Amino acid sequence: MNPRGMTVLVVLALVALLISGTAFTIKQSERGVLLRFGEIVRADLQAGLHFKVPIMHEARTFDGRVRVIEMRQEEYLTQEKKRLIVDSYVVWRIEDVSKFYTATGGGQESKVQQLLAPRVNEGLRNQFGERTVYEVVAGEREELVLGLTKTVGEKAREGMGIEVVEIRVKRIELPSSVSGSVYERMRAEREREARGHRSRGNELAEGIRADADRQRTVILATAYKQAEELRGEGDGLSAAIYASAYQKDAEFYNFYRSLEAYRAVFRDRRDVLVVKLDGAFFQYLKKD
Repeated sequence: MNPRGMTVLVVLALVALLISGTAFTIKQSERGVLLRFGEIVRADLQAGLHFKVPIMHEARTFDGRVRVIEMRQEEYLTQEKKRLIVDSYVVWRIEDVSKFYTATGGGQESKVQQLLAPRVNEGLRNQFGERTVYEVVAGEREELVLGLTKTVGEKAREGMGIEVVEIRVKRIELPSSVSGSVYERMRAEREREARGHRSRGNELAEGIRADADRQRTVILATAYKQAEELRGEGDGLSAAIYASAYQKDAEFYNFYRSLEAYRAVFRDRRDVLVVKLDGAFFQYLKKD
């Protein structure tokens, strides 16, 4: 190989070496910074291919995805000074890579837990201290974690450059000395609510029964009134018919009334009737 070709190869090798030493790639799931002797010169590098010039610069990348930190089990006092044993965890991710790098001493994830733990513990202590055991266990846990996430998140964003996505209480354990009284109180509360529901139900039932009785009385009274009116109209019409018949033929009317009397008296053959044959009762049965 001639000297000129050798020179070209050397130049190409040097260029390749220079490119390999200056080029670096940041993935979509990563956040990056460019350092010069440990000092940040470029922060929050976007995903893609980058070059570090001069070559002595150093590129550092960090996982930008959501991550979870399991907090150490702690004890907190409630408003009634009852002890609760609490397990919690923090969901977080890097928001400002420059602040994150500075606050964690070069991006040490173990440092994140060290910095977050006191703030989470303080927040939980305050939240639990404002609530009763019953409220924490059965009532206001969602409100508790929302308020805690907001409070701790603001401090972490400002001081550490991370976003606290959420803080969750994974488990709450009651010491044996507290469990019995808490469960007894919860049972008493449920029984009180049940008695209230039953009382309101009985009250509604009494009202319904009273209304039904009132409607029944009104309906019966109305029906009786209408029946009496119809009976009176019928009696009046019957009397008018009889009076009209009597006026037209008094003798036939008396004969018809006698037949009705005979039918009523001799309806049962076992009946015995003692009367005078020449009495008015048999006046239409006599032979002339």
